[in-house]
Amino acid sequence: MSNKYQIAETELFASKIQEDPYCKFIKKINNYVYPQLKENPFYGQNIKKLKGEYEGVYRYRIGDIRIFYIIDDNKIIVIMTDVEQRKDSYKKRK
Repeated sequence: MSNKYQIAETELFASKIQEDPYCKFIKKINNYVYPQLKENPFYGQNIKKLKGEYEGVYRYRIGDIRIFYIIDDNKIIVIMTDVEQRKDSYKKRK
């Protein structure tokens, strides 16, 4: 994969990541998650492609939080859409 992906954040994601309990993960997201997603947003130890009604959405796991994103392969961009605690994220998505 020669082209590196760009990262974009939705307004929802950008506002939620500033709140507790997510704000303590900002440094890890910027220093670890984003570089990994720029290289290959499709595959990784903490990456999972969701199924069913959420087909096309990917999930990145950091501890007890889940980051949700979609990939626009035509524009080579990863769009960060939402962040939730594990206990809340799977209730909404099932």
